[in-house]
Amino acid sequence: MLMNLSEIFTSPGKITEADVSVEMKVFKCRGEKFPIVEAKPIHLVLSNEDVGKIMMQGNTELTLTMNCDRCLQEVPVKIKLNFTRNVTSPDVTDSESTEEDDRDIMQGYQLDVEALIYNELLMNQPEKVLCKPGCKGICKQCGKNLNDGDCGCDTFVPDPRMAVLQDIFNANKEV
Repeated sequence: MLMNLSEIFTSPGKITEADVSVEMKVFKCRGEKFPIVEAKPIHLVLSNEDVGKIMMQGNTELTLTMNCDRCLQEVPVKIKLNFTRNVTSPDVTDSESTEEDDRDIMQGYQLDVEALIYNELLMNQPEKVLCKPGCKGICKQCGKNLNDGDCGCDTFVPDPRMAVLQDIFNANKEV
């Protein structure tokens, strides 16, 4: 969705508030697709700082369906976005005021709300997603979800520091 900002760019001291609905249904990142199951409207406060310069503040809350990092079950994850960005109009040529970040969210005098939300989600996604704090994950041998119960696989891992001793015992074993 594009939001026209030309009136705000040209009106010094103007402050505008707007609630914009999120039309994005899927967040694509790192080769995966995360469905957005719930999205609150984005509350934007746009204030003209100077001719051709806008300070944009916004917040929203999105719920995405992601996979648990240990057991791979789908988990709803709430992500709160609070951001402040400075945006410049395309006709401002001052090298200090033009920011590289503007190019990905602005199309002329219009704000691309979906690109803004995408960038904010990239920066605010959780590092680790767990279905519950004590998630046991999956068995390394058979792949069973260990939260559902023990699988019965042999999980003994010998201490690698004792491997040399084990080789000596195996070499001296009678056949």
